[in-house]
Amino acid sequence: MTMSRGYFGIGVEGISKPMNAGNLFRTANAFGASFVFTLGAEYSVRKARSDTSVAPKNIPWYDFDNLDAMLLPKGCKIVGVELLDEATELPSFFHPISAAYVLGRERGSLSPALQEKCDYFIKIPTKFCLNVATAGAIVMYDRIVTHGRFAQRPTGELGKPVPLEDHVQGAPIRRREPSD
Repeated sequence: MTMSRGYFGIGVEGISKPMNAGNLFRTANAFGASFVFTLGAEYSVRKARSDTSVAPKNIPWYDFDNLDAMLLPKGCKIVGVELLDEATELPSFFHPISAAYVLGRERGSLSPALQEKCDYFIKIPTKFCLNVATAGAIVMYDRIVTHGRFAQRPTGELGKPVPLEDHVQGAPIRRREPSD
């Protein structure tokens, strides 16, 4: 996998279906998430039989009882994934270098208190709401495509990807001239 700068975590608020959370966390592990979390949710690895990677044993997992208990790294932007009129459509969103994506419960939206904490809102341009795990997978894929280092797509179906040139380390950049 082509790595990108920064880090990201992904979590759910008040999830009601452990299988969906398990699927989301398995996918987060596959996409290289730095951490996963639940917020005000009852989640059990045993009940979430869909997480065959057992993500909470392989990457940091945080279980926050409530919003006041939620501690994220300094400088981490909270990105709410929500169908709001004012949300930026995912294809037009530039993902922050350091971000925590949070999805709401399957039956409802992110709580008003959590919405107040969000730095950004994004929405997937669909006709209706998607399954939490599916929405999270789309967001993580978009992040990887946005920040990763991949060959350029061809301009037509018969074209081939334009290979990336090898990275070359340049000379140091001097921010100020040395004093004599």
